[in-house]
Amino acid sequence: MSNALRDQLLKAGLVNDKQLKQAVKEKRKETLQKQGQSKPGAVDESKLQAHKAQAEKAERDRQLNLQRKEAAEQKAIAAQIRQLIETNRQPKGDGDIPYNFVDDNKVKRIYISDKLGDQIGRGSLAIVKLDGQYELVPSEIAQKIRVRHEANVVLLNDPQQTANKDQGDDPYADYTIPDDLMW
Repeated sequence: MSNALRDQLLKAGLVNDKQLKQAVKEKRKETLQKQGQSKPGAVDESKLQAHKAQAEKAERDRQLNLQRKEAAEQKAIAAQIRQLIETNRQPKGDGDIPYNFVDDNKVKRIYISDKLGDQIGRGSLAIVKLDGQYELVPSEIAQKIRVRHEANVVLLNDPQQTANKDQGDDPYADYTIPDDLMW
């Protein structure tokens, strides 16, 4: 209430001092409540937006860290494969016999000695790829490489399959070849 209206009501005897003080007190409470309600609503909305932005940033950071971690793991695996191949590669020998194999649906050829071709066929040696070059490594090393990244192992024969082929699958095993046979 304004001061002029308050004075007029007091003079007319319609209200007393106690009632005026009560009315002023209630009006003050109402204005404080209105101010308090408008501020927390705005603060809550801005807090929600800030919290949402913080959560989005945390999610982006988590995704970025995950990508970095995966890239570091891939790099470490590539370094392990390179080290395994470089430390265990076998010399190709004289390189007088071509050895054909399939890589990416294409027939590739390396020149190796007859002894190495025999070892590849029996499964004691394997052909692996490193930087577009083909190398020979022992089959145990090729198994380790296959566990890390299968695409690097181009050819790895199973020694048990070749042993089974030699033992029992020959239908002419009971027939002896004469010594004087000329081809």
